[in-house]
Amino acid sequence: QVQLVESGGGLVQPGGSLRLSCAASLSDFSLYKMAWYRQAPGKRREFVAAIFSGGTNYLDSVKGRFTISRDNAKNTVYLQMNSLKPEDTAVYYCSARNFGYGFWGQGTQVTVSS
Repeated sequence: QVQLVESGGGLVQPGGSLRLSCAASLSDFSLYKMAWYRQAPGKRREFVAAIFSGGTNYLDSVKGRFTISRDNAKNTVYLQMNSLKPEDTAVYYCSARNFGYGFWGQGTQVTVSS
């Protein structure tokens, strides 16, 4: 019943932009801290961005380039990615977490290459 579905990934040239979306089947979506993580081949999953009641926070290397936002009426969180670099290549995962529950999406591939 509960699922997070990411979309919007793809192949883009360096300097390009993508917008990722995560649609969540959560009746109490507004109570969850939503976040994006990413994992490149051979590396651990790393935090990218989060949005919660108190604001937002970002991985230092994406500050000024990525923007996380949410639409509670649509149960959707977004990640706008601008000025993409090859180092941003990874599978991007959506996360939803509160004090009682935690969920992961299936991931969407982002490839930044010439």
